[in-house]
Amino acid sequence: MPQITTTARWVAAQRARESERADCLFCDPWASRLAGREGNQALELSEKVNPRHQETAAYIAIRVRFLDDFALRLASEGIRQVVLLAAGMDARAFRLPWPAGTSVYEVDHPELLQLKEDILQKEQAVPGCRRTVLGVDLGGNWTVGLEQLGFTPVEPSTWILEGLLYYLPEAAVHRVLQQVSELASPGSGLGADLVSQSTLTSPWLQAALKQMEESGFAWKFGSDDPERLLASYGWGAQVRQVGEAGANFGRWESPVVPREQNAVPRTFLLAARKN
Repeated sequence: MPQITTTARWVAAQRARESERADCLFCDPWASRLAGREGNQALELSEKVNPRHQETAAYIAIRVRFLDDFALRLASEGIRQVVLLAAGMDARAFRLPWPAGTSVYEVDHPELLQLKEDILQKEQAVPGCRRTVLGVDLGGNWTVGLEQLGFTPVEPSTWILEGLLYYLPEAAVHRVLQQVSELASPGSGLGADLVSQSTLTSPWLQAALKQMEESGFAWKFGSDDPERLLASYGWGAQVRQVGEAGANFGRWESPVVPREQNAVPRTFLLAARKN
């Protein structure tokens, strides 16, 4: 649990840093408080040990903006149920302009969500939607609890899996995708990020991956074919490498290697619709 909290607050610190930029890709007024001292210290440490920390910051900013745009696009089509799986310190329920009647469900570990609630209450933060939280172990059966809180499987929904899949063992990834797919009606959307399998096996990244593992943030899952992965659960996915058109926003400066070139570390952003 401490590692999960640290990761969530580190991401919030990244959002706070991005929000301070004149050319910010989004503005998160609550990110600094949600990060707290723990998140800022984690960010400072990561910048000391990560020589490519500026690229990491650009990736986080692009990821957030990509998933923001995806969720709002589906909201403009009439989808009024949004599930933030492994919500962490995400503030989308508060900072995005949700249409009237939108319900946002935040699912994550109870202790993490309670910490978040304490911070938001002190800030007197008011969500721009009907916001419901579900504290539960994502490794178990959380779907029943979600329905008990008002989620309606027969209605279309948007699912955001941000910064989640690569931290899970392969069996857990498939279990989560199966659970999501069973609750998502046709026309629903799924937005996520994912690394390639070649990222986990690349000889150039082994030292960094080992350091992450020793710090309690091991990456465990990747896929070189995310389209096929999601298709096996009934989703049609548009996949972008970070830096490509639609996943750049003028922020990514590193070259993007064509997917035809094998054994190259990659990071994907996924925008899928349920068939």
